[in-house]
Amino acid sequence: MIQHAQRAFVALLLGLGFAAGAAAQVQGLPDFTELVEKYGPAVVNIRTTARVSANQGNQQMPDLDENDPMYEFFRRFFPPGQTPRPGPQNPQPRPRGGDREVPRGLGSGFIISADGYVLTNHHVVDGADEITVTMSDRREFRAKLIGSDRRSDVALVKIDATALPTVKIGDPNKTKVGEWVIAIGSPFGLDNTVTAGIVSAKQRETGEYLPFIQTDAAVNPGNSGGPLINLRGEVIGINSQIFTTSGSYAGISFAIPIDEAMNVQDQLRTSGRVIRGRIGVAIGEVSKDVADGIGLGRPRGALVSNVERDSPAEKAGVEAGDVILRFGTRDVERSSDLPRIVGGTRPGTKSPMQVFRKGKTMDLQVTVAELPADNAQARRSGGGTETPRSTEKANALGMVVSDVPADKLKELNLRGAVQVDSVDGPSARVGVRAGDLILRINDTEVANTKQFNDLVAKLDAKARVLLLVRRGDSSTFLIIRPSDR
Repeated sequence: MIQHAQRAFVALLLGLGFAAGAAAQVQGLPDFTELVEKYGPAVVNIRTTARVSANQGNQQMPDLDENDPMYEFFRRFFPPGQTPRPGPQNPQPRPRGGDREVPRGLGSGFIISADGYVLTNHHVVDGADEITVTMSDRREFRAKLIGSDRRSDVALVKIDATALPTVKIGDPNKTKVGEWVIAIGSPFGLDNTVTAGIVSAKQRETGEYLPFIQTDAAVNPGNSGGPLINLRGEVIGINSQIFTTSGSYAGISFAIPIDEAMNVQDQLRTSGRVIRGRIGVAIGEVSKDVADGIGLGRPRGALVSNVERDSPAEKAGVEAGDVILRFGTRDVERSSDLPRIVGGTRPGTKSPMQVFRKGKTMDLQVTVAELPADNAQARRSGGGTETPRSTEKANALGMVVSDVPADKLKELNLRGAVQVDSVDGPSARVGVRAGDLILRINDTEVANTKQFNDLVAKLDAKARVLLLVRRGDSSTFLIIRPSDR
């Protein structure tokens, strides 16, 4: 009896302990109600329309099954009576005359100043002739587009109002992976929807100039442009993209860091556009194999695959195959760092730049130019004199090469190279193709066919071979290991 009572008492204590632990866990979950009540009114719905003429051709709703998760979303943009889907009840579209307003987009935004400045995404307002902002209290305003930046996907609009509720801007650099966040917006047109999740990762490279914040807070079409808010009530990002195979939320979404967005909106508010720097290089990542092969030690920097003719980089002495390690006062750890660093440098600035070339670091000075508004790329090289085919036998690397005519070298802005006429064996196995140009073997620049073949004949069969290969307008390193030979 006593033992039974003791066991019952122990069981009771264990049960109470488990219940207390469970209660503690429940009590430890975040409560978002105060955040939503305080900052929800500063989140707005944005609708856009575009004027189209009768001769522009009718747009039709995508042919989706009614059970498809995107059916209802598209139905909102193609309501009956505008451009209905063809079917038994709509065998022919009705003729229309003159211009008309048609729904173009739906998204979200948030108010950053009491006098009516609203941040949203570029893709929400792109191509819009009319922008309507609806607040949580159902007030509607016609908005004016102050400026929009495609590269960062940030846009700034203005409504004519005062004493508006605003959000609080935070510092995304202090954000930690695993912390709770909420997203507020209008997914599928459902205004003032709140979803919650955690920060899944930082510095995700999904954009040209921005390192995104990744989260698992549910974000769907219509959430674009809405805020990502932490538990301190601070906006740390603008919800911008989702990873999806169906068009709907699949557990991963991305937000533009708010500090980057605020820098963009400052320029949009001041001048209506964003000015960025450029130096005229195409770049790629430095892999571990390449870092080992060129003696860099560890993968870092931005590998230069092409230098535009007459660009700031060319004038500074940058060459294809260089690895840019530092620009200005900032280290370049990944290739994606360089466009942001250079883009944030005022055109006309003379900046020091450190590059790694042939086993040594070099300090160069480059004068930053302005990135064209249309992101025009350097003119692609083409044409030139056809290189005659070589009748020589393949060398030890499996390549038959020929000299590149002087006029083509001049056209491509090269000091020397050989062209691969045919390839087999080790070179083919690592990706060398006929038509490629070999610019460098290990740390030696290639001048002509004889010099190249002499260098290949002297190679140690037990050592790696590093080839700098140009294909089209891009150059990259290929490594032939002893096991490939």
